[in-house]
Amino acid sequence: MIHSTSHEQDITVVRPGVERLTAVNAKTFKDEVGALIDSGAGRLVIDFSATSFLDSSGLGALTGVLKKIGHRGELAVCSLQPDVDQMFRICRMDRVFTIYRDEAAALQALSEKS
Repeated sequence: MIHSTSHEQDITVVRPGVERLTAVNAKTFKDEVGALIDSGAGRLVIDFSATSFLDSSGLGALTGVLKKIGHRGELAVCSLQPDVDQMFRICRMDRVFTIYRDEAAALQALSEKS
């Protein structure tokens, strides 16, 4: 389901690989990203450029990923489509997650933190 690529300074970009992140596939997303964390990925950027819809289950999965990475690493999200961005704001998740306009901005910001 997910597509991931590694960049310099051990930053992994994760793309959900689905247009809609909902109750149907949220657990799979959470489990696959959790496996990346377990295998050593500690700095993640979740790129939502191809995801046009996210429901509360999708947000819950993302929150689970944030909890799993904890203080051992960093998690940022980027490229929120309008409906996904609106869901983040309605649920006030824009206060929980660091959001960047695009992948390049997220990678630059995380690179500068190292």
